[in-house]
Amino acid sequence: MRHSLLLGAAVAALIPIAAGAQTRPGQLHSSDPAPAATTPPVDQTPDIVVTARRLDAARDAILPSLGASDYALDRTLIERQPGGLDRSLVQVLVQAPGVTLDSYGAIHVRNEHANLQYRLNGVIVPESISGFGSTFDPRIADSIDLLTGTLPAQYGYRTSGVINLKTRSGTFDNGGDVSIYGGSRGTIEPSGSIHGSSGGFNYFASGSYLENDLGVENPTSARDAIHDHTRQYRGFGYASDILSDTSRITAFGGTSIGYFQIPNNPGQGDPATNFRLNGNSNFDSAKLDQNQREITHYGVLAYQYAGGALNLQIAPFVRYSQTRFTPDPAGGDLILGGVADQSRLSSLTAGVQADGSYELSDSHTVRFGLFFQNERTRSTVTSRVFTVDDTGKQSSDVPLSITDVGGRSGQLYGLYLQDEWSLTPTLTFNYGARFDAVRAYTNEQQISPRASLVWKADGGTVFHVGYARNFTPPPQELIAAPTLALFNGTTKATGITTADPVHAEREHYFDGGVQQTFAPGFKVGIDAYYKIKRNLLDEGQFGPSLVLSPFNYAKGYAWGVELSTNYTKGPLDLYANIARGEEKGKNIVSSQYFFAPDELAYISNHYIFTDHSQRWTASGGGSLSIRDGIGTLVPSVDVLYGDGLRASDPAGIIPNGGKLPSYLTANFGITQNFDGPGVLKGLTISFNVTNVTDKTYLLRDGSGVGVGAPQYGARRGFFAGLRKRF
Repeated sequence: MRHSLLLGAAVAALIPIAAGAQTRPGQLHSSDPAPAATTPPVDQTPDIVVTARRLDAARDAILPSLGASDYALDRTLIERQPGGLDRSLVQVLVQAPGVTLDSYGAIHVRNEHANLQYRLNGVIVPESISGFGSTFDPRIADSIDLLTGTLPAQYGYRTSGVINLKTRSGTFDNGGDVSIYGGSRGTIEPSGSIHGSSGGFNYFASGSYLENDLGVENPTSARDAIHDHTRQYRGFGYASDILSDTSRITAFGGTSIGYFQIPNNPGQGDPATNFRLNGNSNFDSAKLDQNQREITHYGVLAYQYAGGALNLQIAPFVRYSQTRFTPDPAGGDLILGGVADQSRLSSLTAGVQADGSYELSDSHTVRFGLFFQNERTRSTVTSRVFTVDDTGKQSSDVPLSITDVGGRSGQLYGLYLQDEWSLTPTLTFNYGARFDAVRAYTNEQQISPRASLVWKADGGTVFHVGYARNFTPPPQELIAAPTLALFNGTTKATGITTADPVHAEREHYFDGGVQQTFAPGFKVGIDAYYKIKRNLLDEGQFGPSLVLSPFNYAKGYAWGVELSTNYTKGPLDLYANIARGEEKGKNIVSSQYFFAPDELAYISNHYIFTDHSQRWTASGGGSLSIRDGIGTLVPSVDVLYGDGLRASDPAGIIPNGGKLPSYLTANFGITQNFDGPGVLKGLTISFNVTNVTDKTYLLRDGSGVGVGAPQYGARRGFFAGLRKRF
């Protein structure tokens, strides 16, 4: 693993490493100084450093991206983008090809809703209960990889994209940093880290705190949101000990805690039509006081063995996640909507992941593994509601309190076996299969074959084509099957009482593409895909709590084409990506009570766009490293274009039949890195402007299937940061 202190390493911005090609190593810009030689501590020998690097390489070789597309972001690249390490993981990932920005901190890879898998050092970290906060902080990463396409057999469960963070470790040096970042909308973000090693033991720890007045997207076009304060805490720790030349043990874990005010939308409701609470039907929606708290804790213990032909990693893991929503204490939810839900969802997950590889010969490398996970989920929802008469009109202004408690233990099982077969020095065939089973709200299983062919032709050309059968279990932590009969005769009663269970999605995935290197530092890639789905999984917001709930379309399909380019020469890095795609589904076959009867009737016989489908998505940017006598000055820019997510049909006929307006936003940053002398050494000063043109744009307008409220993108903001490395 290359460490982040290889100063000035210039990497390609978002390089599509098609079909198992290796990430391009860092190159020194001609204008950058050579990295200073580091002297190992007395108790750290060069042999230990070599062993650590070899173990890192062996771990990466267990889980390659054969036949898939790997978009790699080096830490140096992340630091050079506007906002650098002070940006969220979502803001980093939206610059990758085919990644669509949504509200509530969500992204969609290739027009899929969620279906993302997060890994740290190759180990799956089970997903948290969805909300606003990000569990992972880019500060902890040496590199971030986004794998898409026809994934090899070792990748299961969440398959639209695999986001793997290779964490910092402290193996090659001792030091750390402290920083402060802040600016518009009351933003203040201090952070710090420390890393080091002693002999075969190394460690890394990081912590950050974020506070601002835009925790959730503004539901209005105003510059500042009402009641939108947030406080977020994140921490991460890593420790590793080399046991021998062939083995090591690693422990890492983290925590994320977030407090969010739910922003208010003034002017909602009308005293003439509002519900009555103790004789009062008047409430100002700008004064609602709804809040949500989210916590996630996770930990992994990994043992690795790398002895010649055999490589193994065994990693038990645990994760706890909880989301708690509290409605307005003054009864505003009751007056405006007739229902006030106080909800608490929690999930405790524990399991083990084991992966291995064995070189049978020069032509065959066999990979194998297993996965087991047990999850215990609990939900407690206390609803204050009004009674209604036979016509549905409110019959009492004194609310009832009804509590619905649920819980479930569920398991995931997985096995895989595959062979990487080098047919010729330039042609590789990777084939295999995995078996997956889920035993929770649904009991299902599937054998999923995978195959891909990679040809590295002459002249810097790499072709790949692949097929993958995928099996995606529904997210158990988001399922809280209600007892619908509890709410008969109340304002929470549903028009439809059908609540068929959510099923696993089954998919046929076809993908092919080519990457061409036209000149040193200049690469162009194109990739196309088509997906055929049964029980297409989607999620929507169906209540006041901003936790999403899953449901299925009986049938679905998706297709798309992605073009990506990258140019790196000397101190200059440039990239540009554009994607065209869509996803459609037909006939909702689970959780039907979430929907209106007319919606269900239309969708039962027609394909409709899923609400997160976006036709065109584009991103681009670059940076320039300039030696200026006191260090390195790095101006940078990035842009994001979205054609608009789906909305209600203006004619009121086709669900998701409309489209939001397109938008183009740009961010600018400038960073001065100081080389010294004295206290200036290791100092970095940055200034960033987000949404430079102050574009007012909608991410959601509150309409569409499963969309609860409007959300606008953030208006222009000014931010500055100070970081000191030691």
